[in-house]
Amino acid sequence: MDTNQVSALSKVPAVTLGFWIIKILATTLGETGGDAMSMSMGLGYLMSTGIFMVAFVAAVMAQIAADRYRPWLYWTTIIASTTVGTTLADFADRSLGIGYLGGSVLLLGLLLTSLFVWHRTLGSVDVNTVSTPKSEFFYWLTIMFSQTLGTALGDWTADSAGLGYGGAALVFGGLLLLVVGAYLWTRVSHTLLFWAAFILTRPLGAVVGDFLDKPVAQGGMALSRYTATAVLLALIVIGIALQARRAALAQNRAA
Repeated sequence: MDTNQVSALSKVPAVTLGFWIIKILATTLGETGGDAMSMSMGLGYLMSTGIFMVAFVAAVMAQIAADRYRPWLYWTTIIASTTVGTTLADFADRSLGIGYLGGSVLLLGLLLTSLFVWHRTLGSVDVNTVSTPKSEFFYWLTIMFSQTLGTALGDWTADSAGLGYGGAALVFGGLLLLVVGAYLWTRVSHTLLFWAAFILTRPLGAVVGDFLDKPVAQGGMALSRYTATAVLLALIVIGIALQARRAALAQNRAA
């Protein structure tokens, strides 16, 4: 099967500017939504992680069972991964006492291991090859590790490293610009750059989410977590709808 055939069968969306905008919104929502359940609702990190994990596993199973790429299901799974990543990282970092740096190192190791085993098993970690249950399993496992890592890394950069939410956002935003530059002007593997960008969008979303809902005394805007989550969700829905409409128009023109 050639590359074009594999890409056509892919169960994940095309990597466009719209994809990255929705991804950043989803990772920001993961932070505000995760904090809303664990803190504002008072359920705690462990119970919230259990609830979000059930939702994530159910979404992954539905995604694997789907016969093709379905945008609403895909982005629901992404949101589930980023909310469980938020509460799982907070549980490990705070409740278990691993700390932000320890949690970041541990999760980075798990992420790299997942990518390594995926490549050794299937020969590629290119998202265009995600078209079989086995490749989807590795894809979503890797995503969960990256989403969890992003929360720990964002917290470490903003809090432990003392950069604050604004400083941390500039750091991760700057790193993303370097990835874009490498994509446009170098011959670095696009697969490598995709995963670098995918990983970096999570801590960016984490610190932006914290900036929105943390108290003013801690450098945040003190917005309601429920309000911030609802607004972010509405923006994501609009983004998905626009992408779906554009894809339908393109398909009609091709027909």
